[in-house]
Amino acid sequence: MAFDEKTVNGMRVLAAIVDSGSFVRAGEALAMSQSGVSRAVARLEARLNIRLFDRTTRKVSLTDEGRRFYAQINPLLAGLEDAVASAGEGAVVVRGRLRVNVDPLLARLLLGPKLGAFVKQYPELELDLTVRDHLGDMVGDGFDLAVRLGHPQTSSLIARKLMDTRVLTVATPAYLRKHGTPTKPSDLESPDHVCIHFRNPVTGRPFDWEFHRGGKVTIVHPRGQVTLNDPGTMESVLLSGYGLAQVIDLAVQPLLRSGALTPVLTAWPDERFPLYALYPSRQHPPAKTQAFLAFVQSLLP
Repeated sequence: MAFDEKTVNGMRVLAAIVDSGSFVRAGEALAMSQSGVSRAVARLEARLNIRLFDRTTRKVSLTDEGRRFYAQINPLLAGLEDAVASAGEGAVVVRGRLRVNVDPLLARLLLGPKLGAFVKQYPELELDLTVRDHLGDMVGDGFDLAVRLGHPQTSSLIARKLMDTRVLTVATPAYLRKHGTPTKPSDLESPDHVCIHFRNPVTGRPFDWEFHRGGKVTIVHPRGQVTLNDPGTMESVLLSGYGLAQVIDLAVQPLLRSGALTPVLTAWPDERFPLYALYPSRQHPPAKTQAFLAFVQSLLP
């Protein structure tokens, strides 16, 4: 394939379509006509000998081949932008659009309160933050970076662990006064206790109730009428005194310090839940991605 100006232009158009979600909006962003956008894509498809997009009257989405190609070129295009921005300045400038996929709990507890201060540092950065309970198709959806709780599934994405947080079993003092404090994991299977389940967004099934100690894992199967998939709702149900739940330490530290929640079964202290950054290429992340990752890490305990 000839790597010429038209090829580079086609790559820029491809990235703009993925970022904006349509040929029309890509044309507006690049000051091109819709026909010009279509011609640029057609030329790139001809050079690559693949179809990049599936197009219907309502939706534009990357093909499997297009998704793989975009995952390879997007970091390179971002690197070119950084190189151009830094020429003559002596430093890489954090600028341009950064699309980030973030776990709801992380967004609410850590990022939200500090986000305004972060973007004020970088007036040339346009941050597009999407909060949802699942990763989805990171490349196909046009994300530059994802910050997710939980173990990542096997994929072509690069996964970088940022931290591990403890898994705790907690309840309100009022609940424990009424129902008693469990002393071993199997106590949770008793009809005396009410347990709140949380749905794993990857599998669609509730998380197992696991207890880790000294390399040994104990799994119990408590009965429960309520299964939730939102951390905010879990917190409010817990604070109402309804039942026990397994939560991550990162989510409940203020409630533990205030005494609103009490940890139980603390003799099983070893279960951990990870936080990962995910991005689509092993190439050196662009300055805007590195700045956001540094921001996230500065907020972690």
